[in-house]
Amino acid sequence: MKIMIRFRYFTYVLIAMLLVTGCDNNDPVEEPIEEPAASKFIIAATPVASEGVADYLLLADAIDSGMITTVGNGVEQDGTYRYYVQNDQTFVSLLYGQGNPGAVTAYKLNADGELEKLTDFQSETVAAFGTVNDDVLMIKMSRSASEPMATWYSLGMGSLKFDAEGTINQVELAEAENEMAYFSWVIQATENKVYLPFFPMFGYGTANNGFGTNDPDRAFIAVYSYPEMEYQKTMIDTRTSFIGKYFTSGITVDEKGDAYAFSPSYAQDDNYEFNSTKPSAISKINTSTDEFDTSYLFSFDDKFITNWTYSGSGKFVANYTDVLTSPWAFGDKFAIIDVYNKTLTDVTGTPAADEISSITGRNSYATKDGKYVYVGITTDNEGSYVYKIDVANAKASRGLKVEGGIIKAIHKIEHVEE
Repeated sequence: MKIMIRFRYFTYVLIAMLLVTGCDNNDPVEEPIEEPAASKFIIAATPVASEGVADYLLLADAIDSGMITTVGNGVEQDGTYRYYVQNDQTFVSLLYGQGNPGAVTAYKLNADGELEKLTDFQSETVAAFGTVNDDVLMIKMSRSASEPMATWYSLGMGSLKFDAEGTINQVELAEAENEMAYFSWVIQATENKVYLPFFPMFGYGTANNGFGTNDPDRAFIAVYSYPEMEYQKTMIDTRTSFIGKYFTSGITVDEKGDAYAFSPSYAQDDNYEFNSTKPSAISKINTSTDEFDTSYLFSFDDKFITNWTYSGSGKFVANYTDVLTSPWAFGDKFAIIDVYNKTLTDVTGTPAADEISSITGRNSYATKDGKYVYVGITTDNEGSYVYKIDVANAKASRGLKVEGGIIKAIHKIEHVEE
């Protein structure tokens, strides 16, 4: 009985093998259909061949290794100073016109794995922006105390146009006499509320250093309802200097709904001298009450934070410098900052600080699982590479090389079926 069963089993196996062999010999082999990638990385890079050139948006399937080039590749941007923001799967490129009109260009990833332009229109030049629900809230600010009106614009991702706009008096908002408020960034605090951190400044035309201040030892956050943009209050903290810095976000809201803010202590007086007596520090804000948590402060005696990227679970990949040189300088050292446990751990594996000429800063990319942050680092000797930072182990490894370009931003975009 057992012999008969085994015989039948091997007979079936033999027949199956003959059928497969017959198919291989007689039927044409179909080549697999190559489907376009459902997602791509966007690398914004400025060509190094000449000055005054526009950025190129390059697409890559992966950024852990390999090489891409700006030569004959990518989507050229109009204008030489571009800044980027992404709301869900819409990628927005903003032109900073340096006082002249700017532009707003938006893209999506189409079914062919290519960037498809959705809109491209002229607008006022903005210097602070951020995603709020399904919008991008942008603010054009004045630097003149005699004409102190800022204008805000709400760009709807559905309409791809300005759905609302209004004005803010920067002099009335400032707390210091004869000074005006200048917003460092736009942050969504809750579903219907935004934070506008600002620093006080003299304003051009009234002082030697228009960005100087006599009020360097306080932090300010203006609170507005959204989408109405009605002023609610100004939070003030006397333990630190102002939050963030010019064109740099200094506030992040974590998964618990708490906000953490860093102060670089970069305030200057009218003679361009640093004049804050407060250390660079991290503070905490309760977004339900719109108050600083006076029981929390994480300060640094000899480090000055310049920007950070949130990876999750209270951890940031931050840049810092040991020496104050300029309010516009970027930090050339990398660290993992854990705001929950108040620790700072230096990252190994990045180029030496004195070799770095450019970093992506706030335009770095964090994975959704919180494990990695990808930053663009450019050195004069080796060019531009994407570095993968392992947050848990504070280690960086070199990945994608961008030949002929300086990396300005790293984003990931997915194709969405309509």
